[in-house]
Amino acid sequence: MSAHTVLKKIYGYDQFRPGQEEIIDSIVNGRDTLAILPTGGGKSVCYQIPALMLPGTTLVISPLISLMKDQVDALTRLGVSAAYLNSSLSQQQYRETLAKAFNGEYELLYIAPERFDAPMFQQLAEHMRIPLIAIDEAHCVSQWGHDFRPSYRQLALAISRMDNRPVVAAFTATATQEVAEDIVAMLKLQSPSSFVTGFARPNLSLSVVTGVNKMSFLTQFLRERTEQSGIIYTATRKEAESVYERINELGYRVELYHGGLSDAARAEAQELFRFDQSKIIVATNAFGMGIDKPNVRYVLHWQVPGDLESYYQEAGRAGRDGDESECILLFDASDLFIHRYLIEQGMGDDNRKAVQASKLHEMTSYCRTDSCLQQFIVDYFGERSVEPCGKCSSCLDTSEKVDRTQDALMAMSCVARMRGRFGVTMVAKVLKGSSDKRLLAANLQQLSTYGLMKQAPEKEIVEWLNWLVAEQYLQLSSGQYPVVSLAERARDVIEGKEQVWQRRRSKVKQLLSNSSQDASPIFAALKDWRRQQAALEQIPPFMICSDATLRLIAEAAPASLEQLMNVKGIGQAKATKYGDDIITIVQPFRQQASSATKEAHIQASSAKTKTIEQDHAVNDPDKKPSYMLSYDSFMSGLTIEQIREQRGFSQQTVEKHILRAIEEGFPMDWSRLFNAEQEELIQEATASVDASLLRNIKEALPSSITYLQIQAVLLKQSL
Repeated sequence: MSAHTVLKKIYGYDQFRPGQEEIIDSIVNGRDTLAILPTGGGKSVCYQIPALMLPGTTLVISPLISLMKDQVDALTRLGVSAAYLNSSLSQQQYRETLAKAFNGEYELLYIAPERFDAPMFQQLAEHMRIPLIAIDEAHCVSQWGHDFRPSYRQLALAISRMDNRPVVAAFTATATQEVAEDIVAMLKLQSPSSFVTGFARPNLSLSVVTGVNKMSFLTQFLRERTEQSGIIYTATRKEAESVYERINELGYRVELYHGGLSDAARAEAQELFRFDQSKIIVATNAFGMGIDKPNVRYVLHWQVPGDLESYYQEAGRAGRDGDESECILLFDASDLFIHRYLIEQGMGDDNRKAVQASKLHEMTSYCRTDSCLQQFIVDYFGERSVEPCGKCSSCLDTSEKVDRTQDALMAMSCVARMRGRFGVTMVAKVLKGSSDKRLLAANLQQLSTYGLMKQAPEKEIVEWLNWLVAEQYLQLSSGQYPVVSLAERARDVIEGKEQVWQRRRSKVKQLLSNSSQDASPIFAALKDWRRQQAALEQIPPFMICSDATLRLIAEAAPASLEQLMNVKGIGQAKATKYGDDIITIVQPFRQQASSATKEAHIQASSAKTKTIEQDHAVNDPDKKPSYMLSYDSFMSGLTIEQIREQRGFSQQTVEKHILRAIEEGFPMDWSRLFNAEQEELIQEATASVDASLLRNIKEALPSSITYLQIQAVLLKQSL
């Protein structure tokens, strides 16, 4: 079979994305390959299709347990034999998988890098026919990358010990030229073909927002996106918990994910988000790598990440289905202090700390630039030919530009006279005319530029100098304590050939408005069916069909399996399994039934979905839902605090479990949650304020009354 045939038959697509076909050809023709594709660019297809074309079992090395499970589940559903070996398997499951691998029953086998180097697996590999080893997240091998993992350094040695060395293909989404060269060297790729398909993500709208009250911004932002799925990243566990509690207070279903939670709590949060039962998840960077959830419509960074690689990888988790999505970064210069502290206190050597400090400077420049944000990112990764995106907060900013050439000349003159021996802060002190002891000790008050900008606050001078760095008029040296000097671009300004213009903008850069919601009745009916089917199969809805594919089905209104298979994203396996259901759902719309008939159809489908979901969640004897375990414990007499300690969840999670059980009709002794006096107070407060926000009710009540009690009273009233 040709690659095109496999693409259409298995995946349901007529055309490859840019670069995919060339990468596949390189691998199938026996060449080691390095492929750098943006997040969401279709890396997995580039090694899965060769695995289906080549005889034997392809090994996929990945550090991400969640990604292994997602991809194996998805492949199995497409009729491809695949499995994984990692620490999530029991000993029995591990032995069974090894036995099947020994017998050549898998076309793809996913393994963790630590397992690949284990003696047991090396012995197994000697008996297997392995045409290809695909190394995912290959940037982990490089000490210059943002996610260096020592276990990856052992891969080259382990591969070299194999009797018949297979083709090796390395994949990553975030690699500068320096990291790419390190990947080739560390993995000992043999005369590899290298492919860089471009780093731009045209469906992402990038925005940097400064000078806002973050909690107020968040409240408005979520209010405009109630039906959208999104990730909110924070830099610390403490901030994650604070943001999570705020969103919970606003009445949204939200999950929390960070390294301080128990394995069970993290797993449950991840699954509720993947299954679309909660639209929002607040997380540290411990969450997300390998989570192939295509319908994330926004990624909001609460604080600035430590480097552009991490930022773009995390932001790139939005819009993996190709639909328009937003990536917003809330920038506050004070957030940089925690990164500098972590670098200084880190366990890395001086070289590693210098690399991290340089990356932080680049990240900061991204937050301050007036240039196109998409251009800034792709330029960082070495791509120079990308046009302005026309949709980021910089491109959309129509605020007035101000001529600041004289201010720039003052700054450049001062930097030149300090001869590249000092950092931005000291330059700002000289321009301010500070009497700082270190400044006086170095006799910098003797410079002719001393006090040139004494009318401006020192903080504003620092911001101005950093802006000049971001716009490449000044440059910072590498290292943990960088010094500032003139960049090449400064020459034309000094010689009077170029003026320096800066936007006189308000503190908040323009943010894209919320994208339109899908209001098509046929699309809604298909989503109802998908939700119902996903509940029956115990899988996330996107594993059946993405929103983009459902939208195409709604537009095409297929009347036969043949027509359905012409829809992008519907391959042979999906058409065989779901085709009859989809055609049945589409038929009344295709026949242009009356609006009354359509409405009845949608309501019936929705009601049926809800019933099946509830019955499945409650009555499945093999796997009782987590929220029911908390409910049962509460009904047996345990307190919320006891359940929290017993199950390793946060208090808010246990409370949500109990409230959810009540919502689904399970009985409750209300006296365990509130007394008659508290109920009356809550009812009075609800009647006297805008009750659309729980916070408004809470503020009208004595502090002793909790959010749980308010939610419970409101639930009781609605039942």
